[in-house]
Amino acid sequence: MKQSIIHISLIVRDYDEAISFYVNKLNFNLVEDTQLNSFKRWVLVQPKGGAGCCLLLAKATNNQQLAAVGNQSGGRVFMFLETDDFNRDYNNMLANNITFVRKPVVESYGTVAVFQDLYGNLWDLIQRSA
Repeated sequence: MKQSIIHISLIVRDYDEAISFYVNKLNFNLVEDTQLNSFKRWVLVQPKGGAGCCLLLAKATNNQQLAAVGNQSGGRVFMFLETDDFNRDYNNMLANNITFVRKPVVESYGTVAVFQDLYGNLWDLIQRSA
């Protein structure tokens, strides 16, 4: 048996503001943006050079979903963005006004810092040790 996770839904307030953040500030690729009906789109973004899982940007459509925007993991780190060059990506993110809530530290497993996306979800930027 072979299985894989191909998409993870990330609830967003607005498709276009989320696309702008992920593409212009985090330098992700816009993989797909398809209009499904008058209010729903299928929007996939993926880190440059990524070959695995995509984020499915899912627009909140009710009060329960709106309440989860920016807090999908109850305040814990939600996503983990692995890089092959921590300093390059950290400095690019700072230049793009990404907010880091925990400065870089070197741990036994690698170098890591915690940043917020446009809604406040927490992410690890991590370069694992060799």
